[in-house]
Amino acid sequence: MAYRSYILVCGGTACESSKANAIYESLLNEVDGQGLSEEVQVIKTGCFGFCEQGPIVKILPEDSFYVQVTPSDAKELVEEHIVKGREVKRLLYDKEGSKKHAKVEDIKFYQKQFRIVLRNCGFIDPENVDEYIAREGYSALEKVLFEMSGDEVIQELRTAGLRGRGGAGFPTWMKWNFTKQVKDADQKYIVCNADEGDPGAYMDRSTLEGDPHSVLEAMTIAGKTVGANQGYIYIRAEYPLAIHRLEVAMAQARDYGLLGKNILDSGFDFDIEIRLGAGAFVCGEETALLASIEGERGMPVPRPPFPAVKGLWGKPTVINNVETWANIPVIIMKGGDWFSQIGTHDSSGTKVFALTGKIRNSGLVEVPMGTTLREIIYDIGGGIANDKKFKAVQTGGPSGGVITEEFLDTPIDFGSLQKLGSMMGSGGMIVMDEDDCIVDVTKFYLEFSVEESCGKCAPCRIGGRSLMNILDKITKGNGTIEDIEQMKEIGHAMKQASLCALGQTAPNPILSTVKHFEAEYLAHINDKTCPAGKCKSLITYNILPDLCIGCTACARKCPTAAITGERRQVHVIDQAACIKCGACFETCKFGAIEIR
Repeated sequence: MAYRSYILVCGGTACESSKANAIYESLLNEVDGQGLSEEVQVIKTGCFGFCEQGPIVKILPEDSFYVQVTPSDAKELVEEHIVKGREVKRLLYDKEGSKKHAKVEDIKFYQKQFRIVLRNCGFIDPENVDEYIAREGYSALEKVLFEMSGDEVIQELRTAGLRGRGGAGFPTWMKWNFTKQVKDADQKYIVCNADEGDPGAYMDRSTLEGDPHSVLEAMTIAGKTVGANQGYIYIRAEYPLAIHRLEVAMAQARDYGLLGKNILDSGFDFDIEIRLGAGAFVCGEETALLASIEGERGMPVPRPPFPAVKGLWGKPTVINNVETWANIPVIIMKGGDWFSQIGTHDSSGTKVFALTGKIRNSGLVEVPMGTTLREIIYDIGGGIANDKKFKAVQTGGPSGGVITEEFLDTPIDFGSLQKLGSMMGSGGMIVMDEDDCIVDVTKFYLEFSVEESCGKCAPCRIGGRSLMNILDKITKGNGTIEDIEQMKEIGHAMKQASLCALGQTAPNPILSTVKHFEAEYLAHINDKTCPAGKCKSLITYNILPDLCIGCTACARKCPTAAITGERRQVHVIDQAACIKCGACFETCKFGAIEIR
């Protein structure tokens, strides 16, 4: 059925937490109340990507892009836009307060993006298989089932140059080929790694929430290619919306004969099951993930043999992450040559990043490989929030390293980031400004890695804890010059001797920050100060007598009653009682509180 207007409501996790469901219901009620149900369709989609401006509503065919919508706006949107044909100007995206933008292509956040993985997110109802099919969904599977051999599929992937998007960047065609070449196996498996655990990362979750069928189709294609008939999606239990939409998509695919027995009457059987993870970061590592699916404790084992040859229950297993899988149907339909023209010679295609931190426009970004950090941070991200000065950007999450301003024109690809001491990782990108303490940030990442270590190997278990103790000592003002060299030695030893990538990459934040911000470490060690004012043990709050007017605002906000003084008299902070929470600094309107 054709409608004259379509109202698309972002139904990703971030927008749902901001009452997107209520917005959706309100729009449905308004459309029905106006007697427009036969003319106007309201659709709940996946993430639009522009999370900073959510909840988002887009109306077609005008392509009007409404931001920060509330349930109470539904009546006006329907009456003005749908009934009277007039855009609601106050809800349109306002770029820097200067000009209202109606269409998506007018918004700078989207102008340098190129969507392959996120092609359907924000465009279709992820719980409606018909909408996926209408956008060439399952056409690639049909092509593989009836027109291509397994060798031809692998050759197409080889031509495309697709590398794994989970962090290691291993050639996808080679992994599939290893499994395909095992001839004596009575069973083979296909596994989707959706155990996304990096702080600030939500690329895979959003892809599954917005386009679950793309992953199901890709896994089925892999099964046909390598000779497997069973797949597993390993996803953390903290992703309830993604899990729900996967379950709906799997049921629909089975009903349509696209999953299960005798798919499309081809004689090929393939089915998929979901396995829930408990949120252990180490289970993002292939062998630990497989152990968890088998019901064992998620701990890595030495390789070789690699999972492609001996994986789940000792059988050949293809494992790729969500983003890698989502590329497959497009490559089959448009060809490896088309895909290889996007990106760089070494890193073809696109990469999805979760852009977060001290950035004006946080959100989900998909750009061609080779796009520079400057383009992502300033052109797409809009620059640093609150006009602060850029300090560094952390790529690759707790496994990556910091990249400073002098390297902002570095093209993003696997090799370039590794040369800078960082890594692509799964796609987390956290921007820091002048107010961030680089030592404190590094401590945060290392705390995460130490907490998530499975403890199986000594280099990671002991080395990580040793580094953590040294950093803790430095942030408390007890560090020594020797600590810097000791951290380097421990870090390099961990990289060489740890069993899996968690331990091998855990020192990256330390090694990169010591290299680029040694002066900040020395300030903590020699001067016993934290230049950014973040390390509580190294700062004090003081009231400036010349600026204090005795308004008592700071005293009323202090949680420990550490501030005393009569009204209209200069106040004083009792340093022994002060817990350095910063409440006084944030409350004072006269700049009378200083941080030393």
